[in-house]
This record gives sequence, structure tokens and C-alpha cells, in this order.
Amino acid sequence: SRRELRAARLRCRRLCRAQVRLEEPGPGTGGDLRFFGSVLRRAECVRRCEEPRLGAVSRHRAAEEVRADFQRRVPYSYLQRAYIQLNKLEEAANAAHTFFMANPEHMEIQQDLENYKTTSGKVSLIDQEARQHMEDYSAGVRHYDREEYELAIELLERALQGYYSEDEDCQLMCEGPQRFEEHEHLDYKAGLYEAIADHYMQVLACKHDCVRELATRSGRISPIENFLPLHYDYLQFAYYRVGDYVKALECAKSYLLFHPDDEDVLENAGYYEGLLEGTVDPATIKPRKEARALLQRHKLESHLLRVAAAGLGFAYTEPNYWNRYGARQDEHSVPSSISSEPEDGPRLSLTKKPMPKPDRELKEGGPLLYSDVKFVYNSQQLNGTQRVLLDNVISEEQCRELHRVASGIMLAGDGYRGKTSPHTPNERFEGATVLKALKYGYEGRVPLKSARLFYDISEKARRIVQSYFQLNSTLYFSYTHLVCRTALSGQQERRNDLSHPIHADNCLLDPEANECWKEPPAYTFRDYSALLYMNADFEGGEFIFTEMDAKTVTASIKPKCGRMISFSSGGENPHGVKAVTKGQRCAVALWFTLDPLYRELERIQADEVIAMLDQEHLGPSEMNINPKDEL
Repeated sequence: SRRELRAARLRCRRLCRAQVRLEEPGPGTGGDLRFFGSVLRRAECVRRCEEPRLGAVSRHRAAEEVRADFQRRVPYSYLQRAYIQLNKLEEAANAAHTFFMANPEHMEIQQDLENYKTTSGKVSLIDQEARQHMEDYSAGVRHYDREEYELAIELLERALQGYYSEDEDCQLMCEGPQRFEEHEHLDYKAGLYEAIADHYMQVLACKHDCVRELATRSGRISPIENFLPLHYDYLQFAYYRVGDYVKALECAKSYLLFHPDDEDVLENAGYYEGLLEGTVDPATIKPRKEARALLQRHKLESHLLRVAAAGLGFAYTEPNYWNRYGARQDEHSVPSSISSEPEDGPRLSLTKKPMPKPDRELKEGGPLLYSDVKFVYNSQQLNGTQRVLLDNVISEEQCRELHRVASGIMLAGDGYRGKTSPHTPNERFEGATVLKALKYGYEGRVPLKSARLFYDISEKARRIVQSYFQLNSTLYFSYTHLVCRTALSGQQERRNDLSHPIHADNCLLDPEANECWKEPPAYTFRDYSALLYMNADFEGGEFIFTEMDAKTVTASIKPKCGRMISFSSGGENPHGVKAVTKGQRCAVALWFTLDPLYRELERIQADEVIAMLDQEHLGPSEMNINPKDEL
């Protein structure tokens, strides 16, 4: 019904836009009557078209919560469960996949999908809410990466057609009702032109944002950066590789409409012009009309919105819609300095376009502070970025003592909203926080020295991470959790799931899009992560890093007492845990932030407890946490 409602409204608005054109106002008194007359006729046309198909407007009102559920594809979560009850596994798998594409952080659905692939052998899943222009774009880029340029051209051109068609639909859908949150409708006393301006500015802002809407995957907030220009960037090189230099130059010039100072594409355009010399006048090859028209409209919309913001108090901030950092990453640019007829075709530049600059300078290799800590592997040896593996962070005796205190304070489902099997039905998860350990120690339920040990070793880990990655500002605790996962007996045969599915710690990993969306519900404030292992007497449970595809393993680490893996928390470090098939695997999980606003509240309270204990002369643990002298 929701889909048909949108289609009916689009059909009527498109029909009435074609049948009733808005007329220009004439001069003198009454000159505006022509314009407003055409407005009234178009309004009548839309109503006459919609009412027989849709009935009264009140039939289609829905609460914001319902609209948000549809936006997040929540109905497909219910559909999946219903199809399971009916034993329709194929439909259930497609419903689950459709929901997961908009909710990649949902671990249970991710596990369900793995189960479907196992039980029904279904590998090809259908996203029933897929946006065709994005599907074509992604497929085109995949063919491009495989150097299948003719197929890439076909799909990228189709993606462009779909994009401009969707843009027209988006513009039309913005012409619906708007919300006036600053006004109570019955008390609204604006004059004619103020009322028109209020409504039109909201419509215009909606239309202006279609660029972002069409570049945003379903369920996401962040768009694919530089989305529309990238189509032309891929096409200019693909056309070159199939020998169509006219189209290559046309697409290069289209891209340069958006980024006129892009040196790589300027060089490519110059090279294409050299190839065409003597056969076609390069000056006759123009950027594509639809790209020029969209950009002109977009600039005019931006101008009107800024005028309204300055003159009418309309709140508006212009986003950066064509971010250059969203760049083609295939390293294909054609240097203009080479001859027009090289022996083996053009050589490719090996310089990538600039990637986004991180908000801090990335360093590593700083001092480990403690003489007993042993360096094992750095980022390069772990095939990644901002990664380090260390041994002997704590001793065997401290591992045993920590394990003893864990058995006395952990609760099933702690840290996982009470879910005892949050990531897989084949394991039981138990956990405890630092504050809980100190509380139990103060009450005498566990040895106070053991409870204090948990606090001290987490502080030791924080100091090591801050020092090794050479951070110029204080690293704060964001969350500290002692967690054990236990293999459930009778459920380990033919397991093909993970103990913890592949994810990133501060963004939503989207393997299909090869993106990691830094937006809620991800913990976007997390900057660094660390896992300090307590034991090795279990089977399975290896920690793994992967590529963004969540499939290609780049490093695998076997836990053992005193071993610590630490890494930056973003999409550069997707990771997970292989199935624990026998025994219990325990670790102290630590997440850190550079933003003091997101300091762990329980840690602050734990600091107060420690200060109180020290004042009462209860003494720290016997663990030596003083760093060695630095040379």
C-alpha cells in the first residue's frame, strides 16, 4: 500500500505538471492573476487525479513512528518471522536480507542469514526494496574493478538514467504537505507572501536535498560521497579503455562540471583531446546536458535558500554535496605528458586521489612503558592500519586471579541487555564491569585485591595504547567489560557461524557497499579498542581482522594469557571472533575515546571508589603499574 500510494501520487503530479504549466506573472495591477490562476488549476488537477484513486487524504496519515519503521524496513523483520512459521524459507531469507541491508548492525538477523544459507543452500538473496540506480551503479563498479569495461559502461549508463529518473520523482514527492514546527496552525497569522515563502522554502530545501537522498542507501543516514560525479569519473576511463575517445572526453568534461580543478581528470581530458586531434574538434564535445542542467538547478536552489536564510530568518546550512574525498580508487589516470601514440597504450598513474584526512595524525611505535610487555606484531605485520599485538601484558598468576574474580561477579547477559546468547545461539555470554567488581570487593563477596586487579590492569592497558599510538591527547575509557563466552554442549557439531560476527566498533559495517557508516546506533565516539586475553584452554575463538567485505581474513590471532590486541575503532579494522567450540574464552574488552564528553560513567565512579579505598588505607593491589623510565 505504501508503495502504491507513492506511485499514485507521482503519477498524478507528473501528469498535472505536464498538463498545467505555471504561467509567468504579467505587468501592472492584476498581473499576478495569471500565475496564481495556473497554480489553482494545477492544484485542482492534482486533487481530481488523486481522489478517485486514493480517497480522502486522512486515509493515508501515519504516525512518525510508523514512517520511521518503514524507513528502517522493520516490516521485513516481522515478515521473516511469519514466513518461518509457514516454513517458507526462501521468502523468509529474502525478507531477512531486505531488513539486514538497512540494518547491518543487527547481529541476530546476520546470524539468521547464515543459517538460511546453511539449511536451504540459498546463496543468492533478493533485496526487495533495492533502489535500481544504486544496484546498477554497484554492479557497474564491480565490472569496472574486474576490467570488464563494456559491461561496466552498460550498467553505469543505466545507473545514470535511473538516477535522473529518480531525481525527477524525488522533486515531485517534495511537493507534498510540509510541517510547520515553529507555528501552531490555528494561530498562524502570516500574510500571503510570508505563508508562501514558509511553505516554498521547505519544499525547496527538500528538493535541494534530493542529491543526498539519491546517494544514500536505504536505512542509512550518510550518503555515498561524490556519488553522481563518480559515475562520470568511472565512465570516462571505461570509454577510453574500449576506444571511444569522444565519449571518454564527454564524460571527463561532465565530471569537471562538479570538480573543475581535479588535476587527474583535467590531465585525462587533455590526453583524450590529443587522441582526437585531426579527426574531431574537441571544442564541439560538450558535457552532458542532464549533468549541466542538474548542476545549474542545484546552484540556483542553493542561492535561493541562502537568500531566504539571510532575509527571512530561515534556518539553513548548505552541506557539501560534492565531496571530492569520495573518489574513484582504482588508480587509473592518464598522464598528459606521454606521447599520443605510446607503444603499449597509455601508462597508468600510480597515485591515488586524496582520501579524507583523519581528524588526527596516525602514528604508532611509541614506547610500551612496561619492561615486561613484549612487542609481537605491528600494523604492517598484521596487514592493516593502526594495529598492534602484544604479549605479557599481565602474568600467568594475574590471569588466574582475574579468572577467579570473574567467576564470582559475572552475570549471564551482562553488557548484552540481558541476552545470554546475543551473537550466536551456540554460546553463553557472561560479563561484569569494573564498578561491579569493586563493589563486590568492598562488600567482601570477592577478595578486594582481586577486584582491584581488574581496575589496575585496565588502566595499564589504557596507558600502553595511548603511548604506543603516540596520541597527543588523553585517551579516556568509553567502556570496560570483563566477558567470558562458553561453548554450549550438544550444539557444536557442524557449526559454521561466528562467536561474534564481523563488525567495526564505531561505525555500521556495510559489506555490500564496501562502506562503514559512522552514524547511530554505532558508538561513533569510540576511537581505539583493545582486548586483553586471560586464557587459552578452549577450542576455536580466534580473533580475526577482515577486509571491508567481511569475508577476506587479513589476520588471525590465537588468544592466550597476557596477550593483547589493540587497534583503531573505525571501518579500517573490521573484526570478529571465530566460534568457540569447546570450553570458555575470557577477556577484558576495552573501548577508548578521545572525547571527554563520552567518558565511561562507571569508570568515573570506580575512580571515586578507588580514591575512597586509598583514603581508608585499604591499599592498592600488589601489582606494579609504574612505567619504566623512558630513555
